[in-house]
Amino acid sequence: MTWERTLMTLVAASLVVTGARAMDRTEYNTARQRMAADTQVRQDKCRALTANARDVCRMEARGFERIARADLEARYRPSEQAHFKARVARADAAHAVAREKCNDLAGLARKVCQKDAKGVHVRAVEDAKVAQVQARPGDTPAAKSAAVAEALKHAAAERRKADFDAARERCSALAADLQAKCLDDAKRVYSQ
Repeated sequence: MTWERTLMTLVAASLVVTGARAMDRTEYNTARQRMAADTQVRQDKCRALTANARDVCRMEARGFERIARADLEARYRPSEQAHFKARVARADAAHAVAREKCNDLAGLARKVCQKDAKGVHVRAVEDAKVAQVQARPGDTPAAKSAAVAEALKHAAAERRKADFDAARERCSALAADLQAKCLDDAKRVYSQ
């Protein structure tokens, strides 16, 4: 009975270890070919669309490809930097698609949409930076905590700046007397 449990434990442990290991070259090449085929299928689906819908579809397909490539690299050569690049690739792809969707709008609505998309992108990139600092082994727990706190502080400042830029763009649509009040409120809320 003990021998069977030991064998089952070893089998389970080997499955866990092999799932976490890096890919070998043949797996990597197979995954790249599969990714290229998936991307081509996504691009082909876009041909039936017209105008900005086609552009959005193509941007989504390119984003899918970039995300898949970054994830593949992170699995093939696992490192903190590779995982960070994969997170940033997700943020970049989402930002590109959001900006392309803004092209359906005109005038101020378009500018506000682009500022909102930029705000979402800044948040995602800053979250990736914080996750990278959290994953990095520190010399001591205090040093790691200090690094994480500094990264969170920087991320909060960048988010506030992006949110303020979007709020300022929204305020520009108002009449002059309301615009000044709106800007003052935005400065107060976003600590600018």
